[in-house]
Amino acid sequence: MPTKTIIEPFRIKSVEPIRWTTRREREQLLEAAHYNLFLLPADDVLIDLLTDSGTGAMSTHQWAAVMEGDESYAGSRSFDRFKNSVQEIFGYKHVIPTHQGRAAERILFGVTCKKGEVVPNNTHFDTTRANVEFVGAEAVDLVIEEGHHPSLQHPFKGNMDVAALESLIARVGRERIPLVMLTVTNNSGGGQPVSMENVRAVSAVCKRHGIPLYFDACRFAENAWFIKLREKGYENKTPKEIAQEMFRYGDGCTMSAKKDGMANIGGFLCTNDDMLAQQEKDLLILTEGYPTYGGLAGRDLEAIAVGVQEALEEDYLRYRIASTAYLGNHIASHGVPIVQPPGGHAIYLDARAFLPHIPPDQFPGVALAAELYLEGGIRSVEIGTLMFAHGAQMDLVRLAIPRRVYTQSHIDYVVEVILEVWKNRERIPGLRLTYEAPFLRHFTAHLEPMNVGAATRS
Repeated sequence: MPTKTIIEPFRIKSVEPIRWTTRREREQLLEAAHYNLFLLPADDVLIDLLTDSGTGAMSTHQWAAVMEGDESYAGSRSFDRFKNSVQEIFGYKHVIPTHQGRAAERILFGVTCKKGEVVPNNTHFDTTRANVEFVGAEAVDLVIEEGHHPSLQHPFKGNMDVAALESLIARVGRERIPLVMLTVTNNSGGGQPVSMENVRAVSAVCKRHGIPLYFDACRFAENAWFIKLREKGYENKTPKEIAQEMFRYGDGCTMSAKKDGMANIGGFLCTNDDMLAQQEKDLLILTEGYPTYGGLAGRDLEAIAVGVQEALEEDYLRYRIASTAYLGNHIASHGVPIVQPPGGHAIYLDARAFLPHIPPDQFPGVALAAELYLEGGIRSVEIGTLMFAHGAQMDLVRLAIPRRVYTQSHIDYVVEVILEVWKNRERIPGLRLTYEAPFLRHFTAHLEPMNVGAATRS
């Protein structure tokens, strides 16, 4: 029977305690962490929404599979189960395990890209962009115009601008584009999905120009569910059928199994190209491990084999997307600016609209994330000027919800904290950088409040 109350489609068998801290303690902890939430001890975080990557709870079926892990160095039967499960969904000829998604990215771009080349994407995420740029190539974002405007409603704001892709190919030349990527769902753009129509259109352009199309498939199951909900002709298809069709339009993918693989570690790289696969395996052996384990234990391969299938279960996806929307819709109804419509794995606060008195060069997203921690012990992550520097189109704060970890009462608490911060938003100061690394600076950056620096100088 349909009800308004969202319930978790699982029972809880094991619990992990979380620790309360006082506001004074959090002030001291945040100062010691240089106002960078990545540098906080996890034990000092009450509700951890930093990421949904590897932070989920595994199912009883996954834990049972873990016990069957075959730890043979080569030719493990766990690899066979892993490969068969991945191929059933993704359909690609070669499945190469890696320890996580960024390892798959590093191998893919290390083999396919060189200095001066260009890689189009709807929107590159941080590690994807960093791995493209590390080999000297240029990462170009081509999301549709609606994707640049947080408050606009559009069912598929993650779509790639197909005309812009055509224009880019004409401008730089097909020979400078080793591959095109589509990120599903579009993480940096607010967890927004890509439509099947857009996948087909991008695929057609790639085929016409002889350019391989790869998916950043981290949240493929959530993207499939959005297609089922929002795209005509897919309402009666299963999420697995939708995912299978989507991947047929591509030539390969990178995958962090820490997201819709429902596992705590792992990833893979897929391709249909025999020669490319051999080059990738050669590099894999050098840095990750033998091609039948790729830096993972057999038990990890088993957990992923089960997890990618569980991620496509309709009861789970219905709960997952509805519970995320519950958070977004609740705070938006009180005027809090978010990326609309609510994404699949996270809610993204629009920090520029939330804190209009803080200019982008004073990192409004980091300032807002810091205040959420100070107010209620909630850890989130900035996706904006700190993460992408001058390339940032928006300043967002992502509240990424781990899979099968928090209950609705936890989310109600998050709502209360956000609304309290919203009420007192004019008091929040901007920040300045005091240290940054040359790559992926947001992971290790040090910052301080603007008023602290001013007081010190005086």
